[in-house]
Amino acid sequence: MELSSLLLPSILLFSFLCSALILFFKQDPPQKPTKSTILKGYPIIGNLPLFIKNYQRIVYWVAELTSTSPTGTVTVDPFVFTANPSNVEHLTRTNFHNYPKGDSISATFHDFLGRGILNVNGEDWLIQRKAASFDFNTKSLRAFVHDKVRRQTSDTLIPLLRRASRSGEVLDLQDVLERFAFGNICKLVLDRDPKCLSRGSEEGEQFYHAFLETSVLSVQRTLTPFSLMWKLGKWLNFGRERRLRKSREIVLQFVEKCVKSRREQSGGGGGSDFLSRLVADRSHSDAFIRDIMISFVIAGGDTTPSALTWFFWVLSSNTQVAEKIREEIKLVRSRHGDYESEVLTLDGLREMRYLHAAVSESMRLHPPAPLLSRECQEEDELPDGTRVGKGWTVMYSPYAMGRAEGIWGKDCGEFRPERWMEDGVFQPASPFRYSVFHAGPRMCLGKDMAYIQIKAVAASILEAFDVEVVEERGKLQLSTTMRMAGGLPVRVRERK
Repeated sequence: MELSSLLLPSILLFSFLCSALILFFKQDPPQKPTKSTILKGYPIIGNLPLFIKNYQRIVYWVAELTSTSPTGTVTVDPFVFTANPSNVEHLTRTNFHNYPKGDSISATFHDFLGRGILNVNGEDWLIQRKAASFDFNTKSLRAFVHDKVRRQTSDTLIPLLRRASRSGEVLDLQDVLERFAFGNICKLVLDRDPKCLSRGSEEGEQFYHAFLETSVLSVQRTLTPFSLMWKLGKWLNFGRERRLRKSREIVLQFVEKCVKSRREQSGGGGGSDFLSRLVADRSHSDAFIRDIMISFVIAGGDTTPSALTWFFWVLSSNTQVAEKIREEIKLVRSRHGDYESEVLTLDGLREMRYLHAAVSESMRLHPPAPLLSRECQEEDELPDGTRVGKGWTVMYSPYAMGRAEGIWGKDCGEFRPERWMEDGVFQPASPFRYSVFHAGPRMCLGKDMAYIQIKAVAASILEAFDVEVVEERGKLQLSTTMRMAGGLPVRVRERK
């Protein structure tokens, strides 16, 4: 096939997009979502101009749209955006099998995630889900997770912050937390410490940067108006696709090396990490294990630092909450006679109910995964009466739901941990209202592990340091999770 025959569709597409943009900015949309849950598009080009205008700010856009709808649902054919708990329950549980991950999304992430649990449906998903469910529900795993967090916090994180306090250095707390979480999840999943927080390994540093770049570039594929555009770039090996290929190769080589090394060890497994458990089952191919490991690293390495970054940003303007958490730490330590370790025990963390509420409240407003998509297999009707056509994409938004007055009341925009407490006891919300950890059969298996890590790190930092945000922040940047645009520059000071 000649190059010119491939470039022609792209040239025509570019001309089409330019025409659509000119048309869009010259006139108002035919219908606005102030009274209706359906946005009707232009003749021929449909709603394409709306997506072109808003794809870079899609999280904000979806929240704006759903807030204007009486049912919390807006149709922008062929997409349905919803922040309605009844619809979320329908998508994730009641009619779960009609709403799998879409083929287009799976194809977009296939180069990175392959057949890993985050990117598959059907039998592949079920096999991995069952295997992971058994491991994630064991007490030994929770103890193993806590031990890894405790060691890295005491040995690396606290000393790093202490040095920054004494030197007066301004740190990007988001970068620090991302490096911490990435190292911790690699140790947990692969039993390999890339030492990216201490920057003590050239290979580990390369792997960390490659993993981060592969994640970001894979997400940028989904924001491309037409898949033909990124597929053409991949075929020609230029631009972002060239960078993606290089970073992906580094990631795959690193993980494959870990798998091969574990295979060669006597007995194949024997360790407490996930790789040892999978390798012990000889029925799994190396490629299959590699894909699972990459999914686990993403799931554990991206969500935790996202939650912690927004948590410390929120606390910077809610100092009274930080003081209540410190008082709770004192109470828990006195109850257990635990005055020496820098990280609370597992039992102590369980008793940190107000901290649990504060973390949950922060994730209500700033969920690590702000927008989740499913593809409708057969025509359907949602509980609020919205029609969904076959092949349409339905997106539910934890970000929009966390800010919905109909769900959380008139103070939904306020950071108020007390809304989760009743007589001093934490009261969880329905996963269909609070979909931060998803819901239904695909509900996050690592929820308990995430809370252990988040609470352990948050308590350790708050007890030892005052954290001051030194530059204005608050805008989101969409990667595999909701990052903070520009990082979070802070100055830390040791507490007496």
